[in-house]
Amino acid sequence: MARRYLGKQAGISLIELIVFILVVAIAVTAILSVMSSTVAHSADSLERKQAIAIAEGLLEEILAQPFTWCDPDDANLTTATSASGCASLAESVGRESGESRFGPAYFDNVNDYHGYADAIRAPDGSAVANLADYAVSVAVSQVGGSYGLSADAALQVDVSVSRGGSAVLTLSGYRFRH
Repeated sequence: MARRYLGKQAGISLIELIVFILVVAIAVTAILSVMSSTVAHSADSLERKQAIAIAEGLLEEILAQPFTWCDPDDANLTTATSASGCASLAESVGRESGESRFGPAYFDNVNDYHGYADAIRAPDGSAVANLADYAVSVAVSQVGGSYGLSADAALQVDVSVSRGGSAVLTLSGYRFRH
């Protein structure tokens, strides 16, 4: 009569099955927690991208303005080598009377944007419905002394964007007088 093998049968034991289920459960839990965190914060990147686009646009607009000793309406605009060389309208940090970003007298120098704060507006000054809960503010400060220049030879422009009253980000740019 042929002898039969009475050893362990091919298959898994109850302990091996429990360990397998435990390992799979831990792996699934880890993957789901990562996915949950990613989904929960996926809107944050959109908010940040929108804030960056807003801040970059305004910063580019500001830095494209002239940085002169005299107001662009001054007769000595192109010849002045200091504020004392202006005929009547020397530039200083802050807006001149009557100027605004949307007219009727427009900001015409980098300095004029200091203290500007408003909701997000289209180039014609109208509110942008999809950006109604965003706001922007600008601070312009003289930083030339930090670079070994006269204090008024360089400006730092900080554009801050907030959403719903909470700060989202601040971008900074520099403008040197040349």
